[in-house]
Amino acid sequence: MAEAEIAFVAAAGAAGLALSVSAWAWRFRARMLARAHEAEMRAEHMGQALADHRDAALTFAQDVIIIEDGRFRLIGEGRLVQALGLDPDTMREGEIETLHEMIARVIDAGALEALIAQGRGFALTLDAPGEGAEAVRIEGRASGALSLIRLYPAPALEAGGAGLSPDAVATPVWCLDAGGRLVYANASWLQLVGAQSVADANARALNFDRSAAGMAREASRTGLRQESFRWTSADGRRRAWRLVAEPLGDGQVMITALEATEAEETRDTLRQHVAAHDETLNHLADAVAIFGPSRKLAFYNTAFQNLFALDAAWLDERPTHGELLDRLRQRRLLPETANYSAWKQKELDFYEATEASPDDSWAMPDGRTLRVVRQPHPLGGLLLLFSDITGEIELRTLYNAQIQLQTATLDKLSDAVAVFGTDGRLRFHNEAFEAFWGLRPEAVNENRDFDSLAEAARARLPDAGLWMELKARIADPDPESRVPIAGESRLSDGRVAAWLTRPLPDGATLVAFSDVTARRELEQALAQREAALEESRALKREFVGNVSYELRTPLTTILGYAELLELSGDRLDERSRQHAGAIRVAATHLARSIDDVLDMAQIDADEMALSLGDVNLAALLEDCAYRARPRIEGRGASLRLELAPSARLIRGDARRIAQAVDHLIDNAIRAVGEGGEVALGLDFGPSEARIHVSDTGRGIAYHLQASVFDRFVKRERGGPGLSLALVKALTELHGGWASVESEPGKGATFTLHLPDAAHIDAAAPELALEGPDLLSERRSV
Repeated sequence: MAEAEIAFVAAAGAAGLALSVSAWAWRFRARMLARAHEAEMRAEHMGQALADHRDAALTFAQDVIIIEDGRFRLIGEGRLVQALGLDPDTMREGEIETLHEMIARVIDAGALEALIAQGRGFALTLDAPGEGAEAVRIEGRASGALSLIRLYPAPALEAGGAGLSPDAVATPVWCLDAGGRLVYANASWLQLVGAQSVADANARALNFDRSAAGMAREASRTGLRQESFRWTSADGRRRAWRLVAEPLGDGQVMITALEATEAEETRDTLRQHVAAHDETLNHLADAVAIFGPSRKLAFYNTAFQNLFALDAAWLDERPTHGELLDRLRQRRLLPETANYSAWKQKELDFYEATEASPDDSWAMPDGRTLRVVRQPHPLGGLLLLFSDITGEIELRTLYNAQIQLQTATLDKLSDAVAVFGTDGRLRFHNEAFEAFWGLRPEAVNENRDFDSLAEAARARLPDAGLWMELKARIADPDPESRVPIAGESRLSDGRVAAWLTRPLPDGATLVAFSDVTARRELEQALAQREAALEESRALKREFVGNVSYELRTPLTTILGYAELLELSGDRLDERSRQHAGAIRVAATHLARSIDDVLDMAQIDADEMALSLGDVNLAALLEDCAYRARPRIEGRGASLRLELAPSARLIRGDARRIAQAVDHLIDNAIRAVGEGGEVALGLDFGPSEARIHVSDTGRGIAYHLQASVFDRFVKRERGGPGLSLALVKALTELHGGWASVESEPGKGATFTLHLPDAAHIDAAAPELALEGPDLLSERRSV
């Protein structure tokens, strides 16, 4: 320590110490945990300074001569030295022999030699020369390797005290004699204990703290400085003190109380902050371990213990970093490595790093992956942070796989697809996008903003309004603008491009383009074909109408004259009447064929409307049987009628149902011969009526049964025609269906399955307005 610094300490006294402690406490609070170590070192330095000066009494001395290693030096202004008739400038520094020569006339040479050689102290009081000069107290004491000669103004003591400067500082200072009696106290001490004077304090037996008296006795007995720390209560608040008891000789002990309340409160605050910090780290999901400058474990949180399944008792023993790595390696909780020693040394080398190291990943033998973060600790040492990122890596792998799958899927699409973010930049696209606009992959990667891509695509689609519309859909965050739109545009090469936009959940927008030229050409061809078909249907209807008119008119005439000839009586011979009957039969058959053709044409054109009404099927079959009986019996066959005993009405067109039954009867008549039989039957199911027409004729071959209801198909039963096809069409028009069962050589049975209520769509418009009460039950079926 330089002389200037020692002089400053001697002059500042206890006030300087108090200010230093306050400054230390302020800096300690401001820097908290990061400066805790520095604050402790500062406190230790202060204690060492006290040890060097031996006691606080030195602080109040006016002049001090320090003797060390055969030399001496003077600390202080030299006022008291000068008062004794000595020259302060000459005594500032020099060899010990010079001191002997200068001070021999005020201090006995033997006492001085005993002080230097044996550490034997002395004390004396001298009157300074000159009228009115104050007496000077001189004390010689040994302090470690130093010998100290202190000079005090003698009047400063009360009742024969030790020569201290009164009330110089705000730090409490008091002095006890060998019997523990108070012999001196400064104003700070008196104010603290509530005494008016030393005498008042002795009379009332006041003391600073009971333990201070015991510390003073121990210092007096051993001749060594004693230190302690105490909390006291005064004026309703607790105050912390650091007590220093220094023996002065002759059994006297001076005690200095340095207040440390603010420092201790700051220390408590620091402890609370550290505890809160530790508690916060314990609630982290990531594992945290802090190693001190000695590389021993200083802190770990619960997540660290659980991550590596370590024993808490072993961790509380504060193992070193190397011991922890060895323990983890034994339990196979470290990455597998070929050279563990080199790997371990590399881990320990991080203590020498001055900056945070890049994050590292540990692939554990158990399949987990840990992220490791290493940071230098502000107070020295290393902070380690471990995160289990196994799930994160799995999710990232799954995400990358999904992205690759999505990209591969998009690349397989023939449509050009691109996804733009809210910033108008291309996020991803497929290969068809590049091919559709004729862009090179490197050009797309270099210019990923929408404006650049639109500029490159304008060569093929010069519609500026379309590109502005698409940009508005991509960049405008307004929900009303983020709606799907679609349209078509013609490219410069004549192709037709369909485009659409679709807002995506993350704010991005999908834009797709597709070449629909072939589709539009096909649609146009289909439209032309549909028009041609419609024209052909119109021609067909016109033809059928003309045929109906052109054929029915002469047939009506032929039928009329044939019937007239048959009824002419004896005016025609038998042969002529037979000829007239044959003409009538042929004309009748031709008229029915024409009616069948017209009905089938109406059904194909979806122009036939049913006249719905309540139909009594039993009565309808009896009428059909009545009309067909003469023809059946004329072929030598018989007619059998089997009707359900509890017949019910159905909703349908009686004329069309009778027409279908007549065609089935005609078909059966053509199949039966002499001795054969035609049967008409009727039964009911839960929601349908079944009409059966069977015969005992030659039957239908199995391979022909599937096409028996087709039109204009060659059949063994009557040749090509429309009768059975018309039967099927009329039945289906009612919402039913027709079936056949036949065994070759054993006849055939045709069945019409009719619902209780025909489809209302097949009814004529004016008949579709039936009341709901009448049709509700049938419609529900």
